[in-house]
Amino acid sequence: MYIYIYIYIYIYIYIYIIFIYFIYLVIYFFPPCLQCKDKAAMQPMNMYMVPNQGIPGFPPGLEYLTQVDQLLIKQKVELIEALAGFESNNKYEIRNSMGQNVFYAVEENDCLTRQCCGPLRSFTIRILDNFGQEIITVSRPLKCMSCFFPCCLQELEIQAPPGNTVGYVLQQWHPFLPKFTIENERREPVLKLQGPFCGWSCLPDVDFEILTMDEVSIGKISKQWTGLLREAFTDSDNFGIQFPMDLDVRMKAVMIGACFLIDFMFFETNN
Repeated sequence: MYIYIYIYIYIYIYIYIIFIYFIYLVIYFFPPCLQCKDKAAMQPMNMYMVPNQGIPGFPPGLEYLTQVDQLLIKQKVELIEALAGFESNNKYEIRNSMGQNVFYAVEENDCLTRQCCGPLRSFTIRILDNFGQEIITVSRPLKCMSCFFPCCLQELEIQAPPGNTVGYVLQQWHPFLPKFTIENERREPVLKLQGPFCGWSCLPDVDFEILTMDEVSIGKISKQWTGLLREAFTDSDNFGIQFPMDLDVRMKAVMIGACFLIDFMFFETNN
């Protein structure tokens, strides 16, 4: 009798593994298109943007940001996360509105921190150009994430190039609304970020408004709906960033870092 029980258990596990693997294949090979007003974003994604020559007065590597008012950040699906829920280092592709890869971002963390602290973990994310040159470093210290502890608010430092701080993202305490202040390298407030109630929205996309210090909206960071299977079985997310073309490239780099912080704080909990 026991041998039949073992056989049933074995068959159940086998079917479950096949089912999860099928879901992964669907997610990996048939991802929904990133939302973009420009239809050219539907073009093949194997193109990459060649970096521009250095421009005097701009941090090396950020020259291309002078030409864009929109970026798409696509988190890569990891097989081990889809199958076992094992938290791995996050990896992102940063694209322009034409679907061309502009930068790559890779989290640098150890296994113990990822598994024990989950989305609360400290991290260093290194942003590389298409030639593997590190141009931006994003650092987040470990802090308690709770609206009941206003003394332990989230903070992010952005360096471009590494070793040269260009700005900070600071969480502002509020019992219900996600609010952040964007500071320049001199710790002077420059912009604000504000999200929906508790970082949640009944709409497929979740928007975090980019505001001036006078509360005028000039852009947004949008968490984009990626499809039922991807949302249910992974913590892989897509984001869109819109900002003025003439915004300082240093602040554009800070907005990329803010996007990663928003991802960890509100959308890295599916596992």
